[in-house]
Amino acid sequence: MKKLISLLLVKIIFLGVLFADEGMWIPILLEKYNIADMQKKGFRLTAEDIYSINEASMKDAIVIFGGGCTGELISPEGLLITNHHCGYGQIQKHSSIENDYLTNGFWAMSRDEELSNPGLKVVFLVSMKDVTEEVLKDLNSEMTESDRNQTIQKNIDAIKKESIKDTHYEARVESFYNGNQYFLFINEVFTDVRLVGAPPSAIGKFGGDTDNWMWPRHTGDFSLFRIYSDKDGKPANYSKENIPLKSKKYFPISTKGVEKGDFTMVFGYPGTTQQYLPSFAVEQILYETDPARVMIRDKKLNVMNEAMNSDPLIRIQYSAKAAGVANGWKKWIGEMRGLKRLDAVNRKKEFEKEFTKWLDTDVELQKNYGKLLPEYQEIYTGILPYNKANIYINEAGLGADAVVFALRLRSLETAGTISDDLLEDLKNETLARAKVHFKDYNEATDRRIFAEMMKFYFEDMEPEYYPSYFNQFEKITKNSNDRYKTFADYVYDNSNLVNEEKFDKFMQKFSSKSVKTLKNDPVYSIMTDMVSAYQTKVYPALNGYYSRLDSLDRIYMKAQMQFQDEKVFYPDANFTLRITYGQVDGYNPADGIEYLYYTTLEGIMEKDNPEIYDYDVPVKLKELYETKDYGSYADKDGKIRVAFIGTNHTSGGNSGSPVVNANGELVGVNFDRNWEGTMSDIMYDPDMCRNISIDIRYALFIIDKFAGAGHLLKEMEIR
Repeated sequence: MKKLISLLLVKIIFLGVLFADEGMWIPILLEKYNIADMQKKGFRLTAEDIYSINEASMKDAIVIFGGGCTGELISPEGLLITNHHCGYGQIQKHSSIENDYLTNGFWAMSRDEELSNPGLKVVFLVSMKDVTEEVLKDLNSEMTESDRNQTIQKNIDAIKKESIKDTHYEARVESFYNGNQYFLFINEVFTDVRLVGAPPSAIGKFGGDTDNWMWPRHTGDFSLFRIYSDKDGKPANYSKENIPLKSKKYFPISTKGVEKGDFTMVFGYPGTTQQYLPSFAVEQILYETDPARVMIRDKKLNVMNEAMNSDPLIRIQYSAKAAGVANGWKKWIGEMRGLKRLDAVNRKKEFEKEFTKWLDTDVELQKNYGKLLPEYQEIYTGILPYNKANIYINEAGLGADAVVFALRLRSLETAGTISDDLLEDLKNETLARAKVHFKDYNEATDRRIFAEMMKFYFEDMEPEYYPSYFNQFEKITKNSNDRYKTFADYVYDNSNLVNEEKFDKFMQKFSSKSVKTLKNDPVYSIMTDMVSAYQTKVYPALNGYYSRLDSLDRIYMKAQMQFQDEKVFYPDANFTLRITYGQVDGYNPADGIEYLYYTTLEGIMEKDNPEIYDYDVPVKLKELYETKDYGSYADKDGKIRVAFIGTNHTSGGNSGSPVVNANGELVGVNFDRNWEGTMSDIMYDPDMCRNISIDIRYALFIIDKFAGAGHLLKEMEIR
């Protein structure tokens, strides 16, 4: 077994260099595989400057921000920059009609004014290590897949436990190359993270969902936070006694800017890519999965946007929710277009034809890999109806806020089995959770969303997945001209879960006898039915297929690497720290169209429209533009550059990642990809795929000239 592992690792290590700028590289392996190519393309530092085991390096200035973004330190006092959309949830939670930080922005003019964010955390990587042999030890070819997975998990648990023994660190072990290689990550987690500054949404979210994923882009997508520690520099929960973190490493900032052809590097946490899928998987994504999700979210967004445009309070309540829904919706639309343009399914099929010919050249190859593609085809054919049910249950069945809220109340069913003291604690916890929920909830909007989601579910899903509560649908809506509105009104009018006042009264009197009332609540009943349909009819089938796919993916990955033994294979993204590098460059999205590599403040003024929330340019920004009061932040032509694009291969999770130049200086903050390149998670196109970054000079300009928060710049090392 060890010999097999060693041979595989040798194969991974000695592959050649990939063309173009495709790839997400493991930082600990840069010295062996990438640094020479990076330096050839202009990088002036070393692999040790990026990732060092013994000395402070760039990796010590980078964090996982929240649950799915990247952030980076830009001062020795724990000051952190990330995207506005990454901090959006925190900005929104602090916002109210009286203090509308979403609309007006927020700037702490002293440390005392910085706002705490319960539940927000940042994660530093302490170290990483290849633990493949330790994870895969004790395996043998006679094992079932279940036994194999159990052995691997047992080994992983032991590795994690031993690696953080007698420390305050956390550990995670992640698989690479679909389970052919494993790395251990030791992390340090800080939980006192405070909001320092955020531009108004008219800057930080300029263009809104209309411009999301698009280029040219004029979004000042950044926000500032500060990490705090105890007096010894260790993680600690929020306390007034905590001090700003003494940064081991932070990024110096360059005001030189970037030009076409300049080297750039993005260092962060890309979420998920699927570069090595078979054609059957790509075909299902393109023609089944993405279209279904887009269709459902399109209707939900229509309701949300109409409600937000009608009421400033609803805009505050639903801005973060709508942004989350729209982000995937628009990405999937672009992904479908890109995959079709690349003829991705047929390209995969052509690869598989050549792969099959290769198998036919050797009896041993045929024995090891000959059944892979037929089995893939069988699985993706069988999984199709369950995949659809999974999408509809999660996107439509659980699509209304009230139903999701009900899902979070299931612990109340234990009321008859716990002590009075524990029940009282449970009631208080539930009421506290409800207060947070109802702050960002509008019953009328949610009713409309519920009606639209039920319409999708009832008309498009097979009856075997209907909630049993639908048995009352015919009776309730018999004489109605708008059956789904009538159904929604009945459900919401008779529920205790859609109104804060009614819910509080229900909870104040809650006892073991109330469990029956809860279970009979129409919203709760629908939630229960949806969960039951998933758990009994969908999950078991999906889990069986996914287990088979895990095994196939591992073997197919190994087979592809053996088949194309001259090609480099970077591991798919899995939200672990990665390097990607490329150059500043524009692109041609269609015949006769050429996009420049940067945008300027002039473009913001061209889009200005006070009647549209996302394009209503702040008066102060207009004044700065009219007077050309740009300070030292303009380029050589006297213009303020807002954003730029490059050929770096990024993905979800890279939001907020530092974009550095050849000297390792911060020149931008990554915040998006172009719409024509969103299929890069599945198939990369060097001609079209571009990452979009805010020019750091625009961020400095906003902080200094617009916000008057120049004291923050004094913390930074600005070159």
